[in-house]
Amino acid sequence: MDWLNYNHLFYFWTVAREGSIAKASSKLGLAQPTISAQIRKLEAWMGRKLFLRRGRGLVLSETGHLVLGYADDIFALGGELSRAVEHGGPARAERFNVGVVDAVPKIVAREVLRPVMRMTPPVRLLVREGKIGALVTDLAMHRLDMILADTRYTPPSAIRTYSHRLGTTGVTFFAPPRLAKTLRNNFPLSLDGAPALLPAEGTTLRESLEGWFQNAGIRPRVVAEFDDTALLKEFGNETETFFAIPTVAVEMIAARYDVVALGSIDDCREEFFAISAQRKNKHPAFALITRAARDWIFNG
Repeated sequence: MDWLNYNHLFYFWTVAREGSIAKASSKLGLAQPTISAQIRKLEAWMGRKLFLRRGRGLVLSETGHLVLGYADDIFALGGELSRAVEHGGPARAERFNVGVVDAVPKIVAREVLRPVMRMTPPVRLLVREGKIGALVTDLAMHRLDMILADTRYTPPSAIRTYSHRLGTTGVTFFAPPRLAKTLRNNFPLSLDGAPALLPAEGTTLRESLEGWFQNAGIRPRVVAEFDDTALLKEFGNETETFFAIPTVAVEMIAARYDVVALGSIDDCREEFFAISAQRKNKHPAFALITRAARDWIFNG
């Protein structure tokens, strides 16, 4: 196999990051047919499709996701090389590669990972979001140092992982002010029949909520379901529906969105875990994250 053409890889990387060939064309100052031709050459060299056509847009194929992960590392390292040469070769910051399971609320992920940004000496944080199975594969191949998940994970027998419990939290229900005036009366029974936004089926929070609803004799009217918790909160801010988020993020939700807390439930809980490939992860950022999570993020 011939050497990889890094120009082709760069065009692919830009399209994947920008989300479309049109946006990449604008960013790079190149014609769209030129970029398309370069990506086709990269696909021919690899013998795999990197993008799949979905409607009028493009999505990454399984191989495309794999290649994007490597491209992120390659061009991040290239950027570090340029800065090192420009500034006389300072020591390169240690990297901490984290995978975040897409069901983990973005606000919780931000708080758990925030301490890394204040480390001395500095550590470069690289965060990748995805499904637990794909992230565990990257962990096993040492492309990730840690996975932030909302459940323990038992991988296939060929892969060994360790789940370190960061903490647990109840859930708090929110609604826009007008609906909240109604639902606050006789909460939580007031949720019975009320319009709701819920996490997608199969997620840990959805399973916890459904178990609690059943035990409490509450049957909400489900208006929409979301894989992306950030999108769920955006809809919750704009529609007359209620939604639930981990109580640990209550202050951040109240500050960012025009919604009102209806009440908190401790019987419905969500746990968070740091998954590593070693029983004792020696990376200093891992130790800081687990300590901060247990000491104050999930401990009030």
